[in-house]
Amino acid sequence: MPTDPLHRTIDAIWRIESPKLIASLTRMVRDIGLAEELAQDALVAALENWPAAGMPDNPAAWLMATAKRRAIDQMRRHQLQERKHEQLGYDLVAEQEEGHADITDALDDDIGDDLLRLVFTSCHPVLSKDARVALTLRVLGGLTTDEIARAFLVPEATIAQRIVRAKKTLAAADVPFEVPRGPELAERLAAVLEVIYLVFNEGYSATAGDDWMRPALCEDALRLGRVLQGLMPEQAEVHGLVALMEIQASRARARVGPGGEPILLLEQNRALWDRLAIQRGLAALARADRLGGSLGPYALQAAIAACHARARVADETDWPRIAALYGVLAGVTPSPIVELNRAVAVSMANGPADGLAIVDALVGEPSLQNYHLLPSVRGDFLAKLGRNTEARDEFERAASLTRNERERALLLSRAAACGA
Repeated sequence: MPTDPLHRTIDAIWRIESPKLIASLTRMVRDIGLAEELAQDALVAALENWPAAGMPDNPAAWLMATAKRRAIDQMRRHQLQERKHEQLGYDLVAEQEEGHADITDALDDDIGDDLLRLVFTSCHPVLSKDARVALTLRVLGGLTTDEIARAFLVPEATIAQRIVRAKKTLAAADVPFEVPRGPELAERLAAVLEVIYLVFNEGYSATAGDDWMRPALCEDALRLGRVLQGLMPEQAEVHGLVALMEIQASRARARVGPGGEPILLLEQNRALWDRLAIQRGLAALARADRLGGSLGPYALQAAIAACHARARVADETDWPRIAALYGVLAGVTPSPIVELNRAVAVSMANGPADGLAIVDALVGEPSLQNYHLLPSVRGDFLAKLGRNTEARDEFERAASLTRNERERALLLSRAAACGA
């Protein structure tokens, strides 16, 4: 993190403006990798020039003009297509003739469309899920490879390699810089929403490492969701995803104790929940409902989160409604994870024996064999039924499967409590 005040300001500007800058450059050069290089060159130029010359009146327009000049220089050096060279040269000359105000207009021109195209390009199905996440955080989140690597606890070289391969894959596949239409839009939008939610979930419940949460990732995912919300206001599931993230993020302060230890939902101090975030989430959920998207998977999960948000204390939670919503979600997107969550809701509504019956049916599910939450949930039900020896074994198995140190400590403490 930069420590100098001016460098901190430049870093903040970069994180806000880089997606728009890269989007506009990608429209011009039709290569997301080259566009990012040009944008990075403009950032380096800002770091070199602004300390001496002072901050320009419009930093975003300055970065755009600089990147366009670098694009022309690069095309000359590498003798790229004459048509692109002439078009970029014409754009730059026109901007220089029309003055600073028109540079700003050029920056804003079609920027919403360009950003939307960049979102869909970064999350194209031709890329692996890991590559989509890395590229999205890089070009849309403005994160460095080091920041992404630290967030996901993998070597920086691994992230760098994923990003490089992603750009090469997009170029080799000649992926068009456009928003898909018709049936393809729904399929591609699902991939975009999945990537954003993957980023949020990694921040909300870290897969591995010493921290239970990584709030910066939650903030990046929320920012991307809000951008997409503004770009696609008629898509109900976009509002559903934002609603879900807002409501879940509202609990952040209550989810971690003074020593960094996890605090489970029913034990949280709800006075620490962010009521403004909850209001934003409920408003987004209402928009999804008005657009007819109340049965989308993200809107359904947001409706479940809203049940928790509306309960002033844990005992007021409407567990029968939550169980019913999970039943609907299981029909929309059937998966063992949804069924496991439904088991928790059913146990709270009807008792642990009913929840255990659902979980026992999942024990042989191949995809859950190394999923630590299956024995964790089963251990919880067994403990409530007084079957402490079995519960201890389940908690110990769950602790052996998780890669998060905070979660491991919590599970081992629950195992010890069963032994006592």
